[in-house]
Amino acid sequence: MRSKRVWIIAAAAVVALGGGGLVVADPTPDEPVRAAPVPVAAVILPDRPLKPPVAVSPAPPIASAAAAPNRATRVKNLNAALKAVKGDFAVAVLDRKTDQRYVYRGSVRYDTASIVKVQILTCMLLKAQDAGRAPTAAEMKLARPMIRLSDNNATTSLYRKIGGKSAVTGCNKRLGLTQTVVNTRWGLTRTTAADQVVLLSELVDTTGPLSAGSRKTAFTLMNTVDKAQDWGVPALARKGEIFTVKNGWDTRTADGGLWAVNTIGRITAKNGSVDVSVAVLTRRNRTMGAGVTLVEKVAQLTRRHLAY
Repeated sequence: MRSKRVWIIAAAAVVALGGGGLVVADPTPDEPVRAAPVPVAAVILPDRPLKPPVAVSPAPPIASAAAAPNRATRVKNLNAALKAVKGDFAVAVLDRKTDQRYVYRGSVRYDTASIVKVQILTCMLLKAQDAGRAPTAAEMKLARPMIRLSDNNATTSLYRKIGGKSAVTGCNKRLGLTQTVVNTRWGLTRTTAADQVVLLSELVDTTGPLSAGSRKTAFTLMNTVDKAQDWGVPALARKGEIFTVKNGWDTRTADGGLWAVNTIGRITAKNGSVDVSVAVLTRRNRTMGAGVTLVEKVAQLTRRHLAY
């Protein structure tokens, strides 16, 4: 169990770096405290073979029929649990092991704040691939603090360098993000929880547009965020599991100065028993700390009820 973080870090200092609502922001990092992880490999153990005649065994259909109502019950219970949670939020979960997807208000658009930095990183990697090269030292010099420290100034520079709104919009089409609307002010990009798990899936899809090298770069950066920023999805990780994460947080004038707080990331296990992408988007939180508490509560409810 991870230790509880203390949220008495001046909110003004927190806004200074990683929120993502502005195109240009102060050059200092932001946010709370936790620990880091390690890489994985997926292994699926085969079922024990049945005695002959193997081809005519009724066991698989029976197991499959039993699993369906179980999944339906879990979803029903999760829906009820989330309905009881106070707050304005959406969540999506994609289990790559079972290929099952869960969404709750998954098509409702929210401001990205700094989670859009994963889109910007992905588009930078694709642009380098298209040119038949690896990312340049200059590009990586911006990408590292953008993801690890949520540095807004580095993000603005990289966003412009890869072509801004039009370039990221075109890149999103290649990635299958159909519900995301890019803004010139990158932190005001609007997205859905459903689109965000699509993006997370593309970061690990061996048949997708990203090369092995690009996938490794994205994993390495999202797996080594600053300890003050490994909240949200990492709260789901159990002993021996690995997380990747990017969080977003900022106040919104349109919401009376209330906080948008988002988390996206993946939880995997070395033995292949877990391979899940999770996105939780929220808005109108009274404080950043309240938003962090909300995204972690929602994420943990999905794990408890979906049993991944």
